[in-house]
Amino acid sequence: MALASPAFVPVQTRSERLASTSVTDFPAVTGLEFEWKFIPLARVKHLTEGALDGSPTAFTYSVSAGTAVDWIDPSAPVVGTAGVPEDRAAANAWASVEKVLHIAVTGEDAAELVVRRDRFGSTARAAHVVIEAAPNSKGVVILEHHGSANLTENVEIVVGDNAQLTVVTVQEWDDEALHLSSHFARVGRDANLRHVIVSLGGSVVRVNPSVHLVAPGASIDSFGLYFADAGQYFEQRPYIDHQAANTRSRVNYKGALQGKGAHTVWVGDVLIGPHADGTDSYEQNRNLVLSEGTRADSIPNLEIETGNIQGAGHASSTGRFDDEQLFYLQSRGISEEEARRLVVRGFLAEIINEIGSPALEERLSAAVEAELVQAEAVRASALVQ
Repeated sequence: MALASPAFVPVQTRSERLASTSVTDFPAVTGLEFEWKFIPLARVKHLTEGALDGSPTAFTYSVSAGTAVDWIDPSAPVVGTAGVPEDRAAANAWASVEKVLHIAVTGEDAAELVVRRDRFGSTARAAHVVIEAAPNSKGVVILEHHGSANLTENVEIVVGDNAQLTVVTVQEWDDEALHLSSHFARVGRDANLRHVIVSLGGSVVRVNPSVHLVAPGASIDSFGLYFADAGQYFEQRPYIDHQAANTRSRVNYKGALQGKGAHTVWVGDVLIGPHADGTDSYEQNRNLVLSEGTRADSIPNLEIETGNIQGAGHASSTGRFDDEQLFYLQSRGISEEEARRLVVRGFLAEIINEIGSPALEERLSAAVEAELVQAEAVRASALVQ
């Protein structure tokens, strides 16, 4: 008589999710898995199981004191120290790359390094980036993405003790670009990571950061800004893992949606582990809907495994314009069109102002303004019809 197969037991906590550098450890993606539930799988499934070009791709960067950029072998000791893949697409990228782009921050004067990546083309590609901040260093690393892409990648961020690092990733891809990016961060004692995701262009863009606060005094300020147009899909799933005592996290993502088929997904996970006494944590996501036919999924999750914490909370909201705000501005002689733009601009400016790079903040403000002009044109056209 055959024995009954053991009952399936689902993952009970975020920290128990499978992590591996081997593609074969992950089952084929079906779309029924929670991590693939929302994404338009038909557009990106080839990145989870197909062959990928893992050769180094040309890029440009600004020379900056206290920083260094070079290619290293995937076998280098620093590779894998921040984390390993938690989904099949990331594992496929990990196994496919021939070289890893290594960005080192060693100076103490908050140098800014801009890396422009715009030569991926339409070939299915894999990439791997390691950003390493030495103990006591300060720096800003900006990864800018433009042009076409058919890319799955891993980005590791290692923040040494007492270091202060800002990492900004900007997605301004062409309309048909596909980009799946898994970020892994390890933050040391009394160190701070400021992590910013800005997604404004692309067909499917998923940037999912997984941040581990591994030593007392470690902290993370995690920000996100996205503006999805018709047919675009933008996803972010930040995970903050409080492993050590007296750690701090702040998560704040804001997005706007316009046009038929615009879809955004935010899933925020915070885990306060059994040894994370004194944790101070808060996460929130706000979405502003600008037209009919859009969808914003927002799911905050909080797990607490110790009762001795300073505080923990989460919030999520999705809504349309505040009519009272519009009425107030119009009563001051401002046209409805300009009033709507002022409201959205103010809504998103909070995130832009947190970036810490004046030049990039100015450019992103202009990009958001262009999105708002387009949004107003779409709204006006719908009213005419």
